[in-house]
Amino acid sequence: MKYVIIGGDAAGMTAAMEIYRNVPGAEITSVERGFIYSYGQCGLPYVVDGRISSTKRLIARDVATFRDKYGIDALVGHEVERIDVEKQCVIGTDLASGEQFEIPYDKLLIATGADPVMSVKKGADLAGVHMVKTIPMLEDLLADLTPDIKHATIIGGGYIGLEMAETLQASGKKVRLIQRSGYVAKFLDKELAQHVHEEAKKQGVEVLLNTSVEAFEGKVRVERVVTKEGTFDTDLVIVATGIQPNTQFLKDTGIVLAKNGAVIVNRHLETSIENIYAAGDCAMHFNIVKDRLDYVPLGTTANKHGRVAGLNMSGKFASFRGIVGTSIMKFFDLSVASTGINEDTAKQLGFEYEAFKYSARHIAGYYPGAQRMFIKIVVRKRDQQLLGAQIIGPAGVDKRIDVFATALYNKMTLPDLLDLDLAYAPPFNGVWDPLQQVARINGRL
Repeated sequence: MKYVIIGGDAAGMTAAMEIYRNVPGAEITSVERGFIYSYGQCGLPYVVDGRISSTKRLIARDVATFRDKYGIDALVGHEVERIDVEKQCVIGTDLASGEQFEIPYDKLLIATGADPVMSVKKGADLAGVHMVKTIPMLEDLLADLTPDIKHATIIGGGYIGLEMAETLQASGKKVRLIQRSGYVAKFLDKELAQHVHEEAKKQGVEVLLNTSVEAFEGKVRVERVVTKEGTFDTDLVIVATGIQPNTQFLKDTGIVLAKNGAVIVNRHLETSIENIYAAGDCAMHFNIVKDRLDYVPLGTTANKHGRVAGLNMSGKFASFRGIVGTSIMKFFDLSVASTGINEDTAKQLGFEYEAFKYSARHIAGYYPGAQRMFIKIVVRKRDQQLLGAQIIGPAGVDKRIDVFATALYNKMTLPDLLDLDLAYAPPFNGVWDPLQQVARINGRL
């Protein structure tokens, strides 16, 4: 049995290892257009200020390990350009030699991830304009962060934009963040995002809202950012305005794609073409809360996708039950977390809902070091079934968002939270956890 995997990162190589474990003697070939396998993209921002000492620390398994220890033919610098579904082979170019290659498969996994979007076209080729998605991209940025660079401008206020704002500021640069809409961290509702704005101001990060970037200007190197609201001087730019699934090479294969280009898969990660699977950031995900396919590209989901795809390709029977859309990020002294849907999304989807806001200490209020967290919970109106939560604070956020995500996954109601047997001691919690405090005040069944 010949297995071919396109993409050498989280989803692809998780699947490869499942095949390796479950199919003795399997012939596995992985095809990667880059030169680095299995690394933690989410750790990239933290190399900037030295919290992570080197990009090498982010690599879980290198190419040699896959080749020598596991017998996987791990190709690098090989870009797949099309798939012949009739002949069952992948076709592309060896970027080093320029020669075309053709690799046959019995089962194929598409795990090509997503590429960052360069949302500003004019001046994007100037030196000093960067995106941060891969280790080579980050190393280009690091080489550019010389002592002469005093000021950096970040375009986009999502996860990467905010994390880069923190680490650049921590490394001694002045930072301006430009956001096209009225608030940053769009996975939050506006009133929760205000806490992020306040933290940015406290830390000296300039935030420009409702500002659209039109161009970058400079002779050889970027010197100015041009917006509809004015022109701003800068020494360096990072564009972090989103990603798009890397699926352009699937044109004319008959593989069904969503409007955003992501591959539509079933619960077993199978595509619309027999013997072809897809996983990770190039594929759609079933959202349990929305009860429909969704696109939430996160490393956790990519690894789970890869596991399920690898098991099914190995002849096992495994289903991907879905996501609830849980995420968390650090922004200076704040932890910012979300799971499920926020109020804005509930409105857009036509849910009849209620939303509750609450503020509580993360541990017993009388215990030294108790700090305030801010919580917003969205529930379905008719039966109080949980739909989503947003939590922000300097401590205790990760514990609560994971509890709530577990409750979401199991379709619990707001009053059900009262029955959870959660750990209590004054240094760790109040006798009623903050989530349970929301339920006590608002739950009514």
